[in-house]
Amino acid sequence: MEVERGQDFGVVSALGDVAEKKCQRCGSCGQADSPPPRAIVRQATPEDRKVATELRINEEEVRKTVRDRVRQHNLPMKASDAEWQWDKRKLTIYFTAEQRVDFRALVRDLAGLFRTRIELRQIGARDEAKRLDGIGRCGRQLCISAWLPEGRPVSLSLAKAQGLSLNPVQISGPCGRLLCCLHYEHEFYVQQRKRFPKEGKTVKTAEGGNERVVSVDIFRERVTLRSEEGATRVVSLEQLRS
Repeated sequence: MEVERGQDFGVVSALGDVAEKKCQRCGSCGQADSPPPRAIVRQATPEDRKVATELRINEEEVRKTVRDRVRQHNLPMKASDAEWQWDKRKLTIYFTAEQRVDFRALVRDLAGLFRTRIELRQIGARDEAKRLDGIGRCGRQLCISAWLPEGRPVSLSLAKAQGLSLNPVQISGPCGRLLCCLHYEHEFYVQQRKRFPKEGKTVKTAEGGNERVVSVDIFRERVTLRSEEGATRVVSLEQLRS
């Protein structure tokens, strides 16, 4: 396929309606600042596939070399990944950094070493996890690598709304940021909690009179109540409504 200043190797991931849905979910297509669509030059040959595979293998050595050069230049940045363009006219280096980095000398060094155009692209922690992939706390592939189109910011309020521990170690992913799943599971918790009385609210029951809601369990559909005398009991949501 055609890219800026050359050609690159791509894999068709979706067609027709599925492709349209994936494009809509991404949300970047059709915007004023979105890049123009690229033309497909031809179907890849076995030789093209071989070249692409060799480049992917070579990228590991490139990453090691780039990291060594970063240390030599004493730059406050972490080289996360490297990606060759298929025709080797460009080498993209992905990095993370906590502050602004002057990497002009590094670019000149790498351009002289690899004899190609060098592009350094700063990415965030979630984008780094998307590129490098890995296994999450749940034991499955990282959502950001498997199916999430982008890593949206996740606030601590989502963890509070779901009644989770606010210990950063327990609610953070391998990238060091709050778990992506807190975001797309949030709507489920919001809808389920609408069926329950709010914690701290006083309700009148047939058996216990006025009782305060101590906690709710949306999965087992149970409510913990405390009477005015201090006695605590657990009732089902159905029993509470009856």
